[in-house]
Amino acid sequence: MDDLKRVARFLFETGMLKKIRRTGYPFLGSGGESVADHSFRTALIGHALALIQGYENPEKVVLMCLIHDLAEARTGDHNYVNKQYVSSDEAKAFSDAVKELPWEGLYRELWHEYQEEQTIASKLAHDADQLDLLVELKEQQDLGNRYASRWIKYVLKRLHTDEALKLAEAILQTDWTSWWFDNNDSWWVRNRKDSIAVE
Repeated sequence: MDDLKRVARFLFETGMLKKIRRTGYPFLGSGGESVADHSFRTALIGHALALIQGYENPEKVVLMCLIHDLAEARTGDHNYVNKQYVSSDEAKAFSDAVKELPWEGLYRELWHEYQEEQTIASKLAHDADQLDLLVELKEQQDLGNRYASRWIKYVLKRLHTDEALKLAEAILQTDWTSWWFDNNDSWWVRNRKDSIAVE
């Protein structure tokens, strides 16, 4: 098969991640996202952690984050409850997904490094994965889901790096609406003089 056709097939496969829902949210009772939604912000968090930590190759962490759940295009997403009863061969699914890609070796190397969780890059990527969940849980907590705080304590226990723990603390101290709602009174109330000038 020609290389570009193989890449095209791979791109169609990765599109499945936009359609596959993360399955933990029904157990939480609120919230929801696709695997692709999760991977996107995980990659941005991984990049931020790498820069904060001073890691010399933040792009490696980004790519690791982008492919960490790639196998789920074939296996689906299994949450912590599901995993008590079912298992999936993610290694085979990942291997089949990247087979014959021109950069197959790079993806395999990064995925195995992520799975082994021994290097700085893999620890940062794992922390990014958990911090994305933390951001979602904090949003649900702010919206009144009383179970979110119980989940948050487990997320915090899974973090590896000091940078991730510090960022987690900042996330938990920040209201989820603060990026757009705080100190933006002018968005909501026009002063009388402006309104007369417009009229």
